[in-house]
Amino acid sequence: MPPQLLPASAAAFAPRASSVNVVLGSKVEPWLTTTLKRINRVKRPLNSVPQHQRCLTETLSSPNAIWTLASLMLPKHPESEQRSDSNSSTPSYGLIHIEAYIVHVDMVLRHEVAYKLTPDTIEALIEHHKDVFCVDAKADSYDWPEKEQHAKKLHEDFVQAINKYVYRTQVNALEGLEEEGAGELLERRSEEVKNSILALLNKPLLPPPPKIVDIVRQPQLLPSSPAGAAFWSQTTHSPGIPAPVDSWRVLPSSPAVTSTSTESSTPIWTNMALHEIQLPSPTPSFSQPYSSAGMFYSSPMVTSPIPALPLPSMLASHCGVNMGYGSFGWDRYQEYATTM
Repeated sequence: MPPQLLPASAAAFAPRASSVNVVLGSKVEPWLTTTLKRINRVKRPLNSVPQHQRCLTETLSSPNAIWTLASLMLPKHPESEQRSDSNSSTPSYGLIHIEAYIVHVDMVLRHEVAYKLTPDTIEALIEHHKDVFCVDAKADSYDWPEKEQHAKKLHEDFVQAINKYVYRTQVNALEGLEEEGAGELLERRSEEVKNSILALLNKPLLPPPPKIVDIVRQPQLLPSSPAGAAFWSQTTHSPGIPAPVDSWRVLPSSPAVTSTSTESSTPIWTNMALHEIQLPSPTPSFSQPYSSAGMFYSSPMVTSPIPALPLPSMLASHCGVNMGYGSFGWDRYQEYATTM
């Protein structure tokens, strides 16, 4: 798409230029020749492209070359004031004519004509927006702390937008050209202008969006959390790992183990080697799933040793009696039984 080039006179707050920028092609359209001959009271030669360009430029650069783009019927007073006034039964409206002048004609690249609003039209629209629309917008919205600042910002944005407004349309709109360069839009183009102006006027006054507050939720305490790790590690055991054995259950299974007497307080496993003692398995590092097995009461560990009763074989070894059949016969069984 060709670039959208406009002269400096089309910029916001720029004054009207003394001459309109007109660009014609190498061949002039027949309808343009017919239009220029119709509006000129004095017959001028139109036999070449430069003659057409000179005639069109002088016509559109005239101070009276003002076009009526559309007409808007707008209320004269705010609706909130009319509701409070009991004497006014019907609202009063006023007609604002949207007038503009041509700033650019392009019949080479984009084949368009550009219009800029006159200062009187811009001033009338700004007054209506400030005295009528902004008053109704503030009355129809609820109060919040920065409501006045938002209304002021809304009006400032409209002032900027209406000064920047440039209407572009096809170059054949020049068929509506009249004497002294004035004219009126044809083929329903005025509806396009009306809708675009109303869209700028009726931008709503919106409150600021609500602030999003992040809710920080504490994580739920699970059985595998560090707070309950000590409790669960003591009451649950992993399947396949042997549970710890009470110390009083470790009994000698061989006669070679030296027994203690009844009066001795030393446990019987003190003389055992480290590899002969069954130690509890270490607590697994990973957490176990929830189980109710560890919630039952278990008997406490026995700290004091239980006296071990001597066996016949152990008594025999203490007495120094040989276990052979030659020196120890069955006839002396009652004697040893009485001793036990």
